[in-house]
Amino acid sequence: MEKFIPFEKLSKKKQREINNLKRSDWGSLNPVTRKTENKKAYNRKKRHRPSEYENDGAFNILQLPFVQ
Repeated sequence: MEKFIPFEKLSKKKQREINNLKRSDWGSLNPVTRKTENKKAYNRKKRHRPSEYENDGAFNILQLPFVQ
């Protein structure tokens, strides 16, 4: 059985080995994609719905069929 040595008193090489053993990867989970967006911030990439009152043409509102 090895004698217990506090982590702070170990050599830098041993500390690095222990730290590398403790580290693990995220696996299939991507933490970047799970970040929620800020609801209060303006998002210029968002597709905005056109308003029904937007001016698409001068006479867009009165589109009556042509009667002879």
